[in-house]
Amino acid sequence: MKRLLFTLAAGLALVLDARAENLVLRVGHFPNVTHVQALVAHALSRQGKGWFEQRLGPGVTIQWYSYNAGPAAMEGILANTIDMTYVGPSPALNVYSRSGGREIRIVSGAADGGSALVVQPDENLNTPADFRGKKIATPQLGNTQDIACRAWLSAGGLKITQLGGEAQVIPTENPDQLSLFKLKQIDAAWTVEPWVSRLEMEAGGKPLVVDKRSPITVLVTSVKFLADHRDIVSKFVAANRELTAWIQQHPADAQKLVVYELAAETNGKISPALIAHAWDSIVLTNDVSLPVMQTFVASAQAAGFLRQAPDLSQLLVQP
Repeated sequence: MKRLLFTLAAGLALVLDARAENLVLRVGHFPNVTHVQALVAHALSRQGKGWFEQRLGPGVTIQWYSYNAGPAAMEGILANTIDMTYVGPSPALNVYSRSGGREIRIVSGAADGGSALVVQPDENLNTPADFRGKKIATPQLGNTQDIACRAWLSAGGLKITQLGGEAQVIPTENPDQLSLFKLKQIDAAWTVEPWVSRLEMEAGGKPLVVDKRSPITVLVTSVKFLADHRDIVSKFVAANRELTAWIQQHPADAQKLVVYELAAETNGKISPALIAHAWDSIVLTNDVSLPVMQTFVASAQAAGFLRQAPDLSQLLVQP
């Protein structure tokens, strides 16, 4: 009997080891410079030099998924089509709140800054009141810039609803924002790098509100994946911390990898000068704090995306 139990235990251990050695880790990110760590790592994966692959151990495969903005990435988490994602704080908070804290956890910071409200150069737009009757594009309904835009306009005295109001906030994918801005079919865009720099350099846009301090990107995981693979999440967070340090120490090499990856993802030519211009507005970090997340909750409430402040006690974890 003891021999039988030992054999069964050994067989189970082999099965578990096989599962651990053949894990596919699905990671989301956006083709934005604010997702620097993901862009660099994705580029290295394409080149067979996988940063995370080397640090997560043999048998762990990384599959990268690109999204336009946060709400779409969070849908991927909820639908179990990805396990982790780099994302803006607002969509993460929205899913956390709506699920009663049951679906996602923030496990690391990634970047601060890197977003701005850019206005047409020939329009006299200086305060929220000046935007009455104007059209402002944001990347997606409910993403971090969309909520920031609506909260800013509301704080300035304008009545803003999700479908209209005294100014039109129009969710528009970043490439379309640039086209519409050039055609003067929108008056402004609240977006992220490299699109802020493209609006400046290619369309003459004028930054009005520049955010260099607020978290723009955090790293989240699903609660289920964290429960099933806490060791993998812990290794990924540690590797992300190492990658952040490497990028800070090797900005020129990192920028080349970002140019390479953005060209691969967008099927277009990416100017190194554009990436260099965008680089200065982003602060890489591994930190994220509860008080800062509470400010995003206040903005989401002001924009009408949250009715009441959720209990954030389970939002941040250290795997």
